[in-house]
Amino acid sequence: MLILYFSHSGNTRKVAERIHSRVDGDIIELKTVTPYPRDYDTVVDQAQREQNSNARPQVATEISNLDAYRTVFIGFPNWWSGMPMPFFTLLEKYDLGDKTVVPFCTHGGGRFGHSLRDLKSLCPHARILEGFEVSGSRASRAQNDMDVWLRKLGLLAG
Repeated sequence: MLILYFSHSGNTRKVAERIHSRVDGDIIELKTVTPYPRDYDTVVDQAQREQNSNARPQVATEISNLDAYRTVFIGFPNWWSGMPMPFFTLLEKYDLGDKTVVPFCTHGGGRFGHSLRDLKSLCPHARILEGFEVSGSRASRAQNDMDVWLRKLGLLAG
């Protein structure tokens, strides 16, 4: 299994690390060539501009052994009701084919928004399992909910 995630504030990273500690597999953080601004208002404005222009930010992350994974967790913060645009760049470069995709997101109230629809269009042949969403403010306290979700999917190790 591969846990592939993008995190700006650290909330999605907390969830990704928890998933990684509970399943067998590898973890990779999606990083852009040009880092996003740290200031919240500035990054929110940039994320909206990128969505409105259908931008494809250049990513620095390479996945050399994608064929080795049957299951790929994809984690992201909900930005303007969707996935951050770097995931569009990455998923257009790396075909997940018939892999099993397991989405998870952190949010400020918008849950998955339209990101699951976007994920299905970017991974049309993948088997997409039920996702996990959690408010960013609860990300570090959602261990039990994550375990229930992973157990329900049959992915909890041990």
